[in-house]
Amino acid sequence: MTDFDRMERLPCGALIQHGPGNNRIYLMKTGGNIPPELPAELTALAKTAGYTKIFVKLPSDRREVFIQNGFRIEASVPGLYNGVTDGVFLAYYLSESRTYEPEAAIYGKNMILAFNKKTGKTPALDANRFRLRSCGENDLGRMAEIYRTVFPSYPFPVHDPDYLRTTMNGHVDYFGVETRGKIVALASAEKDDSAANAEMTDFATLPEWRGHGFGSHLLSRMERAMNCQGIKTAYTIARAASPGMNITFCRQGYAFGGRLKNNTNIAGKIESMNVWYKAL
Repeated sequence: MTDFDRMERLPCGALIQHGPGNNRIYLMKTGGNIPPELPAELTALAKTAGYTKIFVKLPSDRREVFIQNGFRIEASVPGLYNGVTDGVFLAYYLSESRTYEPEAAIYGKNMILAFNKKTGKTPALDANRFRLRSCGENDLGRMAEIYRTVFPSYPFPVHDPDYLRTTMNGHVDYFGVETRGKIVALASAEKDDSAANAEMTDFATLPEWRGHGFGSHLLSRMERAMNCQGIKTAYTIARAASPGMNITFCRQGYAFGGRLKNNTNIAGKIESMNVWYKAL
């Protein structure tokens, strides 16, 4: 497991995540009006810490101050904020090497594969063997065990039951596939109720249970749950190197929003990520 990046609230109210794990700053929420000096402050922090990327998620109508400071748009999601205001993902690179994608050809092939399989059918879930359900505190130990098994590294400490408990009691709904009384696959919906959006994330299936379409079934289950809670837009930040997850979201009717270059430390290294989105 990598050393996990930490959350920090800046004096202006902006929420960031940063650290050596992802070797970046991630501006997660602006916290209201954006002071004109915020991009320069983030850049100074990144230079001091030796980070090579700044990653920003914010409403499209607040992007101009970042564009003026050299940030570039890598992805966009229509209606990300309350189904009305578009969202954008911007990047600023402090090292040219961070922009180089040695697996770009693989990412391109995975996108072609995803679109070619868009109309394919996911196998029905065998109700006699498997059960989709919400996860609760009694599942925390098993959940952490699954995440430890599936991910050599991850942007957040999902291998830690205490972290899972904190998020579960906060803004994250977890779902699992159970067989013979044991969970074998997981996913989560990370909600931003103030913006009526949810990130569909944390998909993990134990290796010996892959091939049953659990990701697709979990995604459908989460969409229904989010719709009932008033969430208007679902999105994901999926590994560009993973054909399966990109096929899953494309087949489920998600649209491609762009690729975040060398963005996230997952599965043992920093990888590029694809943004997919869907109006619920």
